[in-house]
Amino acid sequence: MRVTCFFWAALLTFAALPCPAAWKAGVARVNITPAESIWMAGYASRDHPSEGVYAPLYVKALALEDETGKSYVLVSSDLLGFTRSMSDAVFERVAGPHSLTRDRLVLNASHTHSGPVTGQLLRPAYILEPEDEVVVKRYTAKLVEQTAELIGRALAKLEPVELSFEQGFAGFAVNRRRVGHREYPGPVDHDVPVLAIRKLGGDLSAVLFGYSCHATVTSDYEIHGDWPGFAQSEIERIYPETVALFINGCGADQNPLPRRRIELARKYGETLAVAVQLVLEAKMKPVAGPLRTVHDTVRLPLQVAPTRAELERRRREGSRAERQSAAFLLAKLDRGESLPDGYDYPIQVWRFGGDLTFISLAGEVVADYSLILKKKFGWDNTWVSGYNNDVFAYIPTRRIVREGGYEGATSMLGYGLPAPFEESVEDLIIDKVEELRRRLGP
Repeated sequence: MRVTCFFWAALLTFAALPCPAAWKAGVARVNITPAESIWMAGYASRDHPSEGVYAPLYVKALALEDETGKSYVLVSSDLLGFTRSMSDAVFERVAGPHSLTRDRLVLNASHTHSGPVTGQLLRPAYILEPEDEVVVKRYTAKLVEQTAELIGRALAKLEPVELSFEQGFAGFAVNRRRVGHREYPGPVDHDVPVLAIRKLGGDLSAVLFGYSCHATVTSDYEIHGDWPGFAQSEIERIYPETVALFINGCGADQNPLPRRRIELARKYGETLAVAVQLVLEAKMKPVAGPLRTVHDTVRLPLQVAPTRAELERRRREGSRAERQSAAFLLAKLDRGESLPDGYDYPIQVWRFGGDLTFISLAGEVVADYSLILKKKFGWDNTWVSGYNNDVFAYIPTRRIVREGGYEGATSMLGYGLPAPFEESVEDLIIDKVEELRRRLGP
């Protein structure tokens, strides 16, 4: 009897000892504020380069390692977006040295409209002089190198941590399609997903948080990260030893309203920071591994492209956006290229054990997708993000394609695509996400 009691006492003592952390994490940042005047991204109405810097811009990287020893990296940035060629260039630099596969790297952009033009993103929308092109090319090349180096630094800092997740709320996003069309439905996603990374002693080392809204408060000529930039800096003020990384959600049809005053951008950022703080200081759910990931593409068909005659008419008689788009597409035809009839759309899904599903969508994704996917997979443990890896177009639902307007039709002009998407775009994306989630197992 005495031996049996000793056995159970020893077993209970062993069980009470702290177990080694299953997760490791490392975080790093780099300042990407332009060192020279540069054309700014997001608004076609701008007619000259930047005039100064209101607040610095950053790219930040969170590296994770699960119990299998595999590494994963999620990058946040104060940029309008990464193009596919930019993301591919970053991946090519880090894949070999760090044994990363494409499914284990996500590049997200806050979509600030007060940052620099990068790569060929939205180029038909801007009228750049040759000297402006040189500056953009120089900045983009440096940005790719900085991002690749940053990923390496984050991976080099891996240390044992604990992960936890919960969501809050913030209410400043407004469905902008109802501006001028009050008869339209106005779906919004006001959830604030928060992933906390804490050292084994309990200290917060990094926080990943999201929201679904455009970063479009101001439209002047000063560089800054708009409300997502202010939100990150406010969180880092509240938690001085923490790196805050913002991950944009499905905010393509969402605007912060009212807007057009820098103090409102700061106010919205502080509002979101408080929403994150409330989550961090309440009870959060532990997140276990392993982390399973998958990446694939689905072909999204475009409607019938305009004829050369129609493009020539638009170049002569159309609006500014139509003229610039037509000139861009006619130049492709003149080079002997054909106009695309669809686009290979990238999707990633990350499964954190059975506790959290992170769905990474490309392009400017409308809020409906977040609501649809969370309803399918779980409101409390599903995080849907847009503006990842390849910002190449707006991604509407069937309803928005039918309604038309900017998100459903005319935004294609600035992105250089010849026609809107077919109505099937919604089913194709949702079905592909469901397929990828099944491939990761139960």
